[in-house]
Amino acid sequence: MKKIFAIIALMGVFTFGMTQSVSAQDEAADSAATEQVDSAAVDTAAAPAVDEEPVESEPVETGMYKTIKTKFIEGSAGFMALVAIALILGLAFCIERIIYLALSKVNTVKFIEDVENALINKGDLEGAKAIARDTRGPIASIFYQGLTRLNDGADAVEKSVVAYGAVQASKLENGCSWITLFIGMAPSLGFLGTVIGMVQAFDDIQAAGDISPTVVAGGMKVALLTTIFGIVVALILQVFYNYILAEIEGLTAKMEDSTISLLDIVAKYNNKK
Repeated sequence: MKKIFAIIALMGVFTFGMTQSVSAQDEAADSAATEQVDSAAVDTAAAPAVDEEPVESEPVETGMYKTIKTKFIEGSAGFMALVAIALILGLAFCIERIIYLALSKVNTVKFIEDVENALINKGDLEGAKAIARDTRGPIASIFYQGLTRLNDGADAVEKSVVAYGAVQASKLENGCSWITLFIGMAPSLGFLGTVIGMVQAFDDIQAAGDISPTVVAGGMKVALLTTIFGIVVALILQVFYNYILAEIEGLTAKMEDSTISLLDIVAKYNNKK
């Protein structure tokens, strides 16, 4: 777990450093382009007019990635980096939960049939426990806990299954609170950037002494972009969160059904004895 959080922290630092380096590269490119334009103007003024063939300009890089990168930088790298870190951390917890829930799934029907065959048809309690122990997932863990209490009576089995079922259900929801935190944090960071952008716009108005669109545009642009990115991040994480909740509900329902099947198997085993 420490390694996972260390990797997540490094990802966040890398994202923030990337935004800073991209911003610096764009500023350097703009200054270099300005110098080239100035030198070209001087050379044109000094050189005599010569008929030249028109040169086709190279196509400018476009696309979704280019647009997102540009708007990301224009929205103030500081706040945008915080929103990006919230997205990375939220996705990290979502992916961890999705993998955990995927590994928790087993063929429940076949598993119950194998346990029932070993316990009822063969009378092999240790064999049934071995099947439950060697199968992954919360359902197999509940079966194993119930089978270990089989000699103590049906009541002991039921109490053990109910108690351990609650433990397994809580493990399924582990980490979901962090996902909800980042879902709420992303738009909040966006709104905070909006407020700061508005304050910046009013500061520019005060400094210029004039309410003109040019003066207000910079602060308003920052305000709107941070809000947009914060809402987009929250929507992305919300989709993953709802999917995780649906998977947890499905597994919980299977756990309850399997518990009833285990109690029926225990009743058959006791009647057969």
